[in-house]
Amino acid sequence: MPLPSKARVYADVNTKKPSEYWDYESHVVNWGNQDDYQLIRKLGRGKYSEVFEAIKLQNNEKCVIKILKSRTPALVFEYVNNVDFKQLYPTLTDYDIRFYILEVLKALEYCHSHGIMHRDVKPHNVMIDHDLKKLRLIDWGLAEFYHPGQEYNVRVASRYFKGPELLLDYQLYDYSLDLWSLGCMFASMIFKKEPFFHGHDNYDQLVRIAKVLGTEELLEYIDKYQIELDQRFHDILGRHSRKRWERFVHGENEHLVSVEALDFLDKLLRYDHQERLTAKESMDHPYFDMILKGAYKPPEKIILGLSSASTQSQLSGVARTRRDYLYFNDLFIFKDLPYLDLYK
Repeated sequence: MPLPSKARVYADVNTKKPSEYWDYESHVVNWGNQDDYQLIRKLGRGKYSEVFEAIKLQNNEKCVIKILKSRTPALVFEYVNNVDFKQLYPTLTDYDIRFYILEVLKALEYCHSHGIMHRDVKPHNVMIDHDLKKLRLIDWGLAEFYHPGQEYNVRVASRYFKGPELLLDYQLYDYSLDLWSLGCMFASMIFKKEPFFHGHDNYDQLVRIAKVLGTEELLEYIDKYQIELDQRFHDILGRHSRKRWERFVHGENEHLVSVEALDFLDKLLRYDHQERLTAKESMDHPYFDMILKGAYKPPEKIILGLSSASTQSQLSGVARTRRDYLYFNDLFIFKDLPYLDLYK
């Protein structure tokens, strides 16, 4: 039986709040009037819903309406003039990446501090209006309240962004899952390799991770938490040494990679979820000093050969869990945050 693990931060947030805060199955939603809105055009569709651009007739303000497949209910969100990440990311500068990753961290720190794991951080769920430098973290359909000792479903997050704990069926995970996913996203941005870990299935995904972070370190993680390794992994894992992050630097991405960028990445992509930086710790990392202190300068070139291990050193929101979707309460706590949004 796996050993228990408890989040290093915000572990008891929901314990200290009344059940009305986190008991979404008992929450009653007060719906608005659909006649207040007019659909303009279809923006996309997902497994559970279709998404439309619309306007609020009262003030002609653009918005986005997510209509669930059941046709009721529909959810109304802010409109963001997003640029598809596959087009946007190749154009981003070093400064842009620092700025936008910091914005995602602000959103994660806020939701974690309120006892919520996002569980689906990936480029597809980060809306960016590049002209306005506006970022929104969206799609809270897999989000869940964190309670210490609770076993969670490991069938969350998209394959390329799944943490090792999910791939190993370790159910006692916490907020740190979101930081692994962000690390995968960050690696793909600075190395211009999308996705960074490209597994063909969940088993192969762990193999791809092990080929970079090493099998010895993976086995240490498994042993620490007494995780039972699926027999299939014994047949496909092989033996791999840990790779230096500098091996991923080349002429087309060196302008995006700095010593502090590699150090930050190294502290996110850790097998052991307890060793990963928290969102707050990440925001305090020197990688963001140039943004926070307004003293930006282009990164110095990486000297190849350094060791990667340090580089030495609106939520009424909506989430799917056991049912198609669920509702979180306390929308008001999010409404004034420029970096946090909950649509799609």
